[in-house]
Amino acid sequence: MKILTLSKKDVLSLIDLTSGEIQSIIQLAAKLKVETKKGQSNSQLKGKVLGLIFQKPSTRTRVSFETGMYQLGGSVVSLNTNDIQLSRGESLEDTARSLSLYVNYLVTRFYQHEETQLFAKYATIPVINGLSDLFHPCQILADMMTISERKGKLKGINVTWIGDGNNVCNDLILGSAKTGMNLSIACPDAYRPSEEVVKLADLIGSGTGAKLVISDDPLKVIADADVVVTDTFVSIGNDEEKLVRESVFLPKYQINQHLMNLARRDVIFMHCLPAKRGQEVTSEVLDGEASVVWDEAENRLHSQKALLLFLSPQA
Repeated sequence: MKILTLSKKDVLSLIDLTSGEIQSIIQLAAKLKVETKKGQSNSQLKGKVLGLIFQKPSTRTRVSFETGMYQLGGSVVSLNTNDIQLSRGESLEDTARSLSLYVNYLVTRFYQHEETQLFAKYATIPVINGLSDLFHPCQILADMMTISERKGKLKGINVTWIGDGNNVCNDLILGSAKTGMNLSIACPDAYRPSEEVVKLADLIGSGTGAKLVISDDPLKVIADADVVVTDTFVSIGNDEEKLVRESVFLPKYQINQHLMNLARRDVIFMHCLPAKRGQEVTSEVLDGEASVVWDEAENRLHSQKALLLFLSPQA
């Protein structure tokens, strides 16, 4: 994985945000949530247009960005890659240049992170990664907002990730390191998170006090958990690996009530959704008292509104 340094402000992963910027976005998201609950209007992005360009399915990312942009007074152009000239061979570079002439921000959802980076390189407006094979920064901003709401802070909180070391996990590693959360990961050796991300997080954590532990045994990482997080074992684009992955991850890495009972008494459970009930998590946990997945899903709206405002210096 080659990490590009771009001259304009893009958010392709949490690599692109400083610790202070992450905290500012979360604080702004909390403020926007209160305003939304009170029915207060906010038209700071009036006249602005957000473009969405997706190769992959989306529920929460697409709807929360569209709704958020409308709530901020702006408008949205939503594009499936099959409906534009990319499907007929136009290059990502030329598509990025063209769309930059019409809209003020772009959210992309490409299969390959290299495509996301290439698109951002040639776009002349801010680009937000709405999920790639390596990163999902929007999800982790909402997750950290949810943890902050429920635990009152981020620094020193013990987060346990159990499952695939995937795109969401990679950005959780970065977000934890930058905000001082301790992160313990349990995953099969063949499905560990990015080594480059782990090395970077260790470096960042040396300054914030965040600790990162990676194991192959959920029982070794669950005891001190304030937060337990998981995701599907079969991410978008890995469908052909479904049977193999299920044989590797189940039943050892399933979040069930027995495993949750080994964590701290006030533990919360998080999942980015969609969840495959009975696989990575049981319905008993997903619908249980410790679950905050619907708060987490709602916070996608508020954190993404905050991110759009953060990228709008004239707003």
